[in-house]
Amino acid sequence: MATKTNTDYTKMMQEMMSSMPTDMSAFQDAFKSYASFGEKMSRVTLEAAEKSHEISSKWTQDTLKRMNAAVVVREEPADYGKAMTDFASAQAEVTAETMAQFAEVAKKVQMETVELMLAAGKDVSEDLTAAAKKATGDATSAAKRSTAAAK
Repeated sequence: MATKTNTDYTKMMQEMMSSMPTDMSAFQDAFKSYASFGEKMSRVTLEAAEKSHEISSKWTQDTLKRMNAAVVVREEPADYGKAMTDFASAQAEVTAETMAQFAEVAKKVQMETVELMLAAGKDVSEDLTAAAKKATGDATSAAKRSTAAAK
């Protein structure tokens, strides 16, 4: 008569999983690195937005002041043409300066972003190397324990 054996697959899976230790600190370190990167990128973005707002606000204020000067009553009809020409000329100059300021903000954001990306790549590489070394060590010790237990 054949004996009937019931294999407990749940127990077998639990034993197998417990023999493969998992260190969650690598995941926590990776999350902290990602959160730090996000914070730094947000800071760069918010500083750029603030500076852009300042530039835009100043440009608007300067334009309104020039418009106030352009709309005053003139004695001669030709003075209106001169006032509009002066306004257009000054506005073109200020517009060019303002665009250069916006370009400086964009250039700064680009440089800071590249620096952050390079630093993040270095951090991720270091984290992965450390995690791989730890996983290799853990797997080696688990294999040794498993081999010793089998003897």
